[in-house]
Amino acid sequence: MKVIVCGAGQVGSNIARYLASEGNNVTVIDHSPELIQRISDTLDVQAMVGHASHPDVLEAAGAGETDMIIAVTQIDEINMVACEVAHALFKVPTKIARVRNQSYLKPIWADLFSRDHMPIDVIISPEIAVARAIARRLQVPGAFDMIPLADGKVRVVGVLCTESCPVLHTPLRQLTGLFPDLGLEVVAIIRNDRSFIPGGDDQMLPGDEVYFVCDNRHLGRAMAAFGHEEVEARRIIILGGGNIGLCLAEELEAKYPHVTARIIEMNRTRAQYVAQRLSRTMVLHGDGLDPEILEEANVRATETVVAVTNDDEGNILSSLLAKRHGAKRAITLINKASYTSLVSPLGIDAVVSPRAITVSNILQHVRRGRIRAVHSLRDGFAEVIEAEALETSAVVNTPLREVNLPSGVIVGAIVRGDEVIIPRPATVIRPKDRVIILATAGQVKKVEKMFAVRLEFF
Repeated sequence: MKVIVCGAGQVGSNIARYLASEGNNVTVIDHSPELIQRISDTLDVQAMVGHASHPDVLEAAGAGETDMIIAVTQIDEINMVACEVAHALFKVPTKIARVRNQSYLKPIWADLFSRDHMPIDVIISPEIAVARAIARRLQVPGAFDMIPLADGKVRVVGVLCTESCPVLHTPLRQLTGLFPDLGLEVVAIIRNDRSFIPGGDDQMLPGDEVYFVCDNRHLGRAMAAFGHEEVEARRIIILGGGNIGLCLAEELEAKYPHVTARIIEMNRTRAQYVAQRLSRTMVLHGDGLDPEILEEANVRATETVVAVTNDDEGNILSSLLAKRHGAKRAITLINKASYTSLVSPLGIDAVVSPRAITVSNILQHVRRGRIRAVHSLRDGFAEVIEAEALETSAVVNTPLREVNLPSGVIVGAIVRGDEVIIPRPATVIRPKDRVIILATAGQVKKVEKMFAVRLEFF
C-alpha cells in the first residue's frame, strides 16, 4: 500500500514508522527541513520538504498512485486542503485528516466533510479522543489504562501490581485454578521498561504493569484479584480549561450525572468562555500550582485530579501537588514519551498520551478488512486488535493448540454473540467470532496471513 503522511511531528512520524515497518511504501511531507532530515535518518521512508496542501508537492510525492493520505500537520486548514486536493486532482481513495479546532466539528456543520463538500473520509479529533480516553479511565479506578471492545462486552485493562496484589509470584497458568469462573487473561507485562507477552510459567512481580483481558461482567472481581478495589470517582478537579479539559467536562456532564467536576484555568478569558459552555461544572480562575486555588477547589475531598494543560512539566508538578494536598488519584496528560517511565515512581497513577491515542485512532482506519478497533500500547510495543474471523481464515474451526500462533501474538478473548470466551488450548474460533488479539510490533503481517486465505483480514 502506498501512503502519503502529511506532517512529520510526533503523530506523523509514529504513523510513518508503523506503516513502514509493515512494508508499506510511505512518503512523508513537512515544511520543516529539520523534521524531514530526522525522518530520513531514522525511518525507511521517502521524505520531502514542502507544503502538504500544494498540488505540485503532492504530485511529486506520488499522489496519483497513492492509496491513502493521512494529514496530521499542526494546522487544521492545511490538513483539510491537502485531503481536498488529493481527492479533486489525484483521486486518492482514502483521506484521513486531523482536525483540532472544535468549531469545525459542531453537529450543525456535519455536512462540511461530506463527499459533496469537503470529501474527507475520516476526521480525527485528538481532543475528543483524549477526553473520552480519560473518561474511560475514570470508570475503572485503579487502572492506568482501560480499552472497551466488542461493544463493551470485553475490557482490556492495565493495572499496577503493588506489594498487596494477591496474585504476586503466582504462575499465570495457575490463575485459572484460583479463579475458575473468572473470565480473565493476562496478555502483557511491562517490567523495568521491558514489555513482553508472558507465558504460563511467568509470574507477576511488585512494580509490574500488567494488561489483562476480561469479560466486562467480571471486571470488578478481576480488579479485586489484582488488589484494586478503589471507589469510582465522584468528585474531580480538571487542571486546564483548554480544548481537552473542556471536552472532558462536556463528556462528564453529558454521560456521568453522578460526577461533580471543577476546572481550574489560568487564563481569565478562557475561564469565562469555558464557564459559559458548561452548566454543572464550576470553573475557577487560577493556577493549578497554587495551593490556595487547590484548597478553594476542595482538593482534600477530591478522588481524582486530571491535569490536561499544554505543559507536561506543569501537569506533572500540579498532579503531585494536588495529591500532596489530599487528592486520592492523579491522571496526567504527557506529550513527551521520555517522561512516561519517570512519572509512575513519583506517584502519578495514570498517564494519558495524546500522541498514542491519535495514532490508535488512525491505525483503526489504516488496517484493512473487518477491523472493529485498534489500540496501540506503550509507544508501539503492541497493538490490541478486535477483528471478525472470516470463513476463509486458516484459524477457524481448529483448536488453538493446533494453530501455532507466532511468537508475540496472543488471543485474549473471543466474543460469540453475547458470550465472552476466554481462550484455552482446546478453544475453537468460529466464523463471525469477534477475536481480541494482542500482537507485538512487527507481527501484524503474520497475524494477517493466519487469519486470511483469499481475503485480506487487516
